[in-house]
Amino acid sequence: MAILNKQYLFHLMPGLANLLKYQRGWFSYDLRAGLSVAAVALPVAIAYAELTGVSPIVGLYACILPMIAYAIFGSSRQLIIGPDAATCAIIAAVVAPLAKGNPHIYLQLVIMMTIMTGIWCLIASKLHLGALADLLSRPILTGLLNGVAITIITGQLSKVVGYESSANQLIERIIELPSDILTTHWPTLATSIVTLLLLLLFKRLTPKLPATLIVMIIMTTLAAFFAERVGIEVTGRFTDKVEDIDIKNFQPGLLRDLLVPSLNLALVSFVSLMLTARSFASKNRYEIDANAEFRALGIANIVSGLSQGFAVSGASSRTAVNDSIGGKTQLVSIIAALCIAFVLFFLTSPLQYIPIPSLGVVLIFATWSLIDFKSIRKLRRRNKEAFMLAVFTVVMVLLVGVIAGIGLAVLVGLMQFLRIIFRPTESLLGADADGRIHTLSRSGVVEPIKDTIIYRFNSPLTYFNVAYFKRRILHLVENENTENQDSVKWVVVDAVSALTHPDVSVIASLKELKQELADENISILLAGRKTELTKWLRIEEKKNSDWLLFPDLYLAVRYIQSIEQSTENEINRKDEGEVNEPSTLDRAIENSNVNLQLDQDDEITHPSINEDSNNIPKEV
Repeated sequence: MAILNKQYLFHLMPGLANLLKYQRGWFSYDLRAGLSVAAVALPVAIAYAELTGVSPIVGLYACILPMIAYAIFGSSRQLIIGPDAATCAIIAAVVAPLAKGNPHIYLQLVIMMTIMTGIWCLIASKLHLGALADLLSRPILTGLLNGVAITIITGQLSKVVGYESSANQLIERIIELPSDILTTHWPTLATSIVTLLLLLLFKRLTPKLPATLIVMIIMTTLAAFFAERVGIEVTGRFTDKVEDIDIKNFQPGLLRDLLVPSLNLALVSFVSLMLTARSFASKNRYEIDANAEFRALGIANIVSGLSQGFAVSGASSRTAVNDSIGGKTQLVSIIAALCIAFVLFFLTSPLQYIPIPSLGVVLIFATWSLIDFKSIRKLRRRNKEAFMLAVFTVVMVLLVGVIAGIGLAVLVGLMQFLRIIFRPTESLLGADADGRIHTLSRSGVVEPIKDTIIYRFNSPLTYFNVAYFKRRILHLVENENTENQDSVKWVVVDAVSALTHPDVSVIASLKELKQELADENISILLAGRKTELTKWLRIEEKKNSDWLLFPDLYLAVRYIQSIEQSTENEINRKDEGEVNEPSTLDRAIENSNVNLQLDQDDEITHPSINEDSNNIPKEV
């Protein structure tokens, strides 16, 4: 029982399991990586708090306990969790209209949305919905990140340049930009320019040092002496004490307004986390558990909310720092969290002089890496539908906001998927001179088999596309008979790609198709999944003796040509006056000398290829 409890504990806490197997030689790597991650995370967390619309101290809260929680519950050894541009932009977009300018209610909503996001993640983990990582396809996520990046950059222009802007949406900001520029505060703009130049300089000259931290220390020191004199806005004094939140005065009705946005935030955060975690796990040759990651993300967000932080996700930039320094385990997150906690409790006084223009530049600098139009252009050459989906996502995020944009992009993505399922591609197969089965080609290298249509439907058959499948086969038979004077005698269906589950409507339509073809003296053969089809048809019909089922296309074609050859031999014997002996299928196959093979390039691979034909050679 103790062993089972220990295994269950390690299943819930894969990070703890790794830490208990810690090797002494890893500590130096983890210590350096932890210090480096903390150096990068500190200024970024304060900047993202500004983006979210809360006090800078909340950004630090969002780093400490969530990082420790993920170190225990997460399965990735490199991933660093923390504030993220996309999650912060989503929170601000949702909470600002609901708070109506009340900062107390604003913080309440941020905390409640963060906790609800964590609860959604825990529910998804319990239901084993790790596959939801694939719901936001790469085109949608690429478009989302580009749209969020443009939104953040335009939103920070007023802080960087120093003008007052009343516009909240992108279009309004762009319209008002010419008039707003005229009110530029030149000391603020000068501070922003110096910050940007220092960032570029340190990035180039000392790429291994935390450029953002160094620059923020320099600008904070300068601001402490000159900001008040020239009117540069700073973060102001804040305390390391947790602000009292009066839950009794919270309006429960607002939870309804947060229900769907928190679900969207959970999905976006998880997908972003999984993309980062998978890429670094692949690089370092280990596997991660998607459901464990969902659980770890949920716990991290709940912990963040309870400690008055905001929603967190996988931080790709900080994870890259960890990996580049050579961090070995989740201890990196714990060391980084302790460093940030030290700053929170002992060094908060200097943080009041951080210049707001410098934070804006840091946000723009960090967000600039999210802009990736090159990937969208590549999609145009590789997949036009994916390209259109990515562009649509960018446009919708910019025009209607992050939450609505995500919803519309997912809806369009699902519609594209359904269109593929409703009207999938199809293939007609034939044989080349060597007897290999390929898709028919216009060059004539691959020709159709005499009197036979071999048909592949490139989608699982369901109740909403089986009627189309049936119409397509009947149309192909009609066209072939019209062109070649009733030549079709056999229709072979590749069951591997089409018949994946026992849909009642599909079985009924297959029976109708078989009868309609039989009325035209045409036989239908199902190739692949013989065991499953036998079971499904037996359940539907109680018997299936009149169905022609074969383990694969190879044996189906052998059967057809054996029957044709047997029939021809019997006709020849009749013409020669020989005694007509009954012909059996076994004798037909035994006398067959057909040389048909499956070509791997055509991906005709069947899981059941040997289930009923272990003793039949694949080459005759």
